[in-house]
Parts: sequence; structure tokens; C-alpha cells
Amino acid sequence: MAEALWGGKALPLGLGVGHFTDLEARTGCTVVLAAEGAVAAADVRGAAPGTRETDLLRPENTVERVQAVVLTGGSAFGLAAAEGVVRYLAERGRGFPTPGGVVPIVPAAVLYDLGRGRLHRPPGAEAGYQAALAVGEEVGEGGVGAGTGAVAGGVKGGVGLAGYLLEEGFRVAALAAVNSLGRPFDPRTGRLYAEGLLAVEEKALLPDLSRYQGREEDHRFPYLPGQNTTLGVVATDAPLSKAQARRLAIMAQDGIARAIRPAHTPLDGDLVFALALGDGRGVDPMALLRLGAYAADALARAIARAVLLAEGFLGVPSYRELVAG
Repeated sequence: MAEALWGGKALPLGLGVGHFTDLEARTGCTVVLAAEGAVAAADVRGAAPGTRETDLLRPENTVERVQAVVLTGGSAFGLAAAEGVVRYLAERGRGFPTPGGVVPIVPAAVLYDLGRGRLHRPPGAEAGYQAALAVGEEVGEGGVGAGTGAVAGGVKGGVGLAGYLLEEGFRVAALAAVNSLGRPFDPRTGRLYAEGLLAVEEKALLPDLSRYQGREEDHRFPYLPGQNTTLGVVATDAPLSKAQARRLAIMAQDGIARAIRPAHTPLDGDLVFALALGDGRGVDPMALLRLGAYAADALARAIARAVLLAEGFLGVPSYRELVAG
């Protein structure tokens, strides 16, 4: 059996996570920093994505390693946050070597949170730079970074982190920024869809549902249509090839479908990045199978943690507030 790990603790994978949070504008960005480089891939399942430099992550393309990944609010405006992370890395000589100097490779993906704060101030280059500077020992969760203005199926969304230590000794972790059209909980019972995957200590975060008034589920979802996305980063210390990292991202997408219903809709931009910190030589198919299975579980847990730890704001209740009655 794999051991459940993390949940807010620093990632022991050679990666760092930093947030920039703007409460006035109700937006922000999150940087996953792999300054020494990580084999990277991506998988897009939502029909409304906003991305930067994801084409180079295809297995057939030349560049294998990235130095960071950015998840950001601000819709298309927020892609500018990646420029600040590029500057941060360039100042430290990290990037793809070229005759003219290193070029940091920083893919990014956005979620829609415009109009949820008092100001229109999408994350820009300075926000990305500050998020990179903020990389530290602990990983903030809930309504921080890219999750600052996130809304998940009518309750407050946010950022969550979870992971596993596998029997083989490999570790896999998932970071989620949850801003979904679909609900993370069953409206008939109030229970989180991913509740069964939570570790024992995480179940202590679950609210009392004794006063919850259940209702029949429908699929009209009138809340914020066209303003949705769930973003994920799954990372491992296994030495995956670029093609295997792509398979890890594909399998991890199942975690979104386990934790949010419906997922991968015409109105979401759901996307998962995969990062592998090993030397890229590859692992055997059974090891990859187990990594992918636990990556999906980790992403589902991360989504649940994001919703459990987020606090509501004006007009948007937290999940705990909604179901507690």
C-alpha cells in the first residue's frame, strides 16, 4: 500500500511552491519551481483552456525540461505572470542553454477570476516574480495564489496539495487550483465526491452534515458559466521519459473526474501538467501504471483539500459554510 503524504507540507521532491495573493483584486498566481529542470508534459481536457508554451511539451518536440510551471488567475491577462518567473530564473542562470544565453522554459495555464474583487488587476510579471521569491518551506492552501478568487460549483475554490509514497520508493504529489463549473460535492448528501480518498488526518477537516438539507442534483449549473477551470500539477521523483510524463498527466486527469462532477466540460479549461525530477531514462510499464493511478488519487485529494481549506468571501460561501447550514 502507498502511504499518504503531504497536505500542506513542503514538497520533498526538489520542487518549490510559491504564491502571490492579491485580496483586493481577488486573484493571484502560483509558481511550481524546478530550478534544476524537470522533464515535463501536459494534458488538456477542458474545452476552454488558456495556456503558454504547452506545445513544446509534446513528446515529439525538442525541449524536454522546464524550470517552472505557473498556474494563474486573471484569464488570458494572467499569462503575463510567467514573464516574471522567466526573469527570476534568468537572473539565476537557469534555463535552456542557447548561444545567446539561457532561456528559462516556463509553461503556464490560467483560470478565470475576473470581476471577483474590488479592482481589475490581473496577475502580471511582478506578481509572477514575487511568487517565485515566495517559494519556501511550507505550501499555502485554500484561498491563496491561483486559488484566491476561485469558485468551485458555487462554493469557494482554492489551492490544495496531496501526495503518496509508493512501495517502490517513488513519490508522487499533486497541486490543484480549483475553479470548476462542476460541483466538488454531491448536492443530495453534501459529501465531497473525493471524501473516500482522504487520509485519516484529512477526514478531521470534514464538516458536520447533520443540518444539511439535501436536494436533487441537476446539470443546469447556472453559476458562472464560461468562467471555470481546474488546473493541476503532478510531480514525481521517478525518472520518467517525456512520453511517460505525458501518460502520467493523462492518467492524473481522472482525479478531476473523481472529485468534480461534471468535469472536462465545454465551459472549463481543465489541464494537468506533469513534472518528473529524474534523469529521464524511463521506468517499466507497471511502475508507470502505479504512478499514474496514485497521481489521480493525489489530484482528487488535492481538490478536496482546496475546497475544505478555502474560506468564503462576499456572495460566495465556503463548502463548510454551505453544508453546515
